[in-house]
Amino acid sequence: MSELEFSEQGLLEAARQATGLCDFGDESFREGLRVLLETYERTAEFDERGRRRNHRRVVSLLATRLRVEAAFAKHPEIRERAIRRPVVLTGLPRSGTSALFNLLAADPAARPLRLWEALFPDPYEGELAPGQGDPRRDAVEAHYARGRDSNPEFTRIHHVAADNPEECVLLMAHAFCDVQMGIEIVMEPYASWFLRQDFRRMYAYYADLLRMLDWQRPGERWLLKAPAHMWAIDVLIETFPDVCVVWTHRNPLECVASVCSMTAALMRGRRSVDLAALGPAVMEFYATSLDRGLAAREKADARRFFDVDYREFVSDPLGVARRTYAHFGLPLASEVEARLREHVRRHPKDKHGAHEYALDRYGLGAEQVRRRFASYVERYGLACG
Repeated sequence: MSELEFSEQGLLEAARQATGLCDFGDESFREGLRVLLETYERTAEFDERGRRRNHRRVVSLLATRLRVEAAFAKHPEIRERAIRRPVVLTGLPRSGTSALFNLLAADPAARPLRLWEALFPDPYEGELAPGQGDPRRDAVEAHYARGRDSNPEFTRIHHVAADNPEECVLLMAHAFCDVQMGIEIVMEPYASWFLRQDFRRMYAYYADLLRMLDWQRPGERWLLKAPAHMWAIDVLIETFPDVCVVWTHRNPLECVASVCSMTAALMRGRRSVDLAALGPAVMEFYATSLDRGLAAREKADARRFFDVDYREFVSDPLGVARRTYAHFGLPLASEVEARLREHVRRHPKDKHGAHEYALDRYGLGAEQVRRRFASYVERYGLACG
């Protein structure tokens, strides 16, 4: 029997003890925290290693909330910063969002969210020598370097490093109202609770965290990415009225098989995983997010969206980048284009190994996926053979 307990009060107190702080900010986050803890404690069947990892992660998220609130109290001017015309990538997972994100991040004018700062958005309070970087960045890189060695399968799916441009979900997780690590949203009760949210409070907190990062390390134009944005395109636009949305599209047979493989890899901390049951749950979650996103898009100004076909991106990544810049009226100087070209040269497809996957391993058949995504495939002229 594990000695670890996922009690709300126990975890809150652990975060207080770790930081010496007590103000977590808006208390609305606690509903999502309670549901998440119930998921970890009662239904997820994590092994002891998985329980320890989840426990550490929740304490870390809560400790970050405490440090964030302390920073806002000390520097209230942070909340006055404007996040102007961010470029946000979304689309089904495994549809090329990461590759395009990394390419566009090669532009010095782009200000991508980087993995280590999504984990630690609060300003470092210790003393730093002149020119010394944040030591938390080095700790994150050391952690993920060990992960790349111990789990090369996941590295083939998604290469992770401290300075990599990374998904917004890692930042959103501090609000306890997002997809968390991507496995919680297919486990109860968190899965059902998540579907009932309107996400406005979460996006307000997410925007404040972006302001905090912009205050520390400002950039010209924020570049952000997450398939999870499809759940709340309307809220995204409410939060950032001048947002530019790049939407990637790919054969759903390939997307679904790939994201099932990634979700299964992320579930290594569970005692057992029924892959045949996992596949339909994963497919339905992402299909529903796509349905919601496209419905919200119908009510928005079409000019704020730019569509990218995965096949075109693979065959002509620079051409896709040029058309993206042209659509949103972004400057693309010759020296910037040279940087993008160099990025393409240095990062060929499958640089970290090919990711192999098959639908039938996850209890799904091709015709089942085709039926679920039929209207989407027709709308965007996608190959689904």
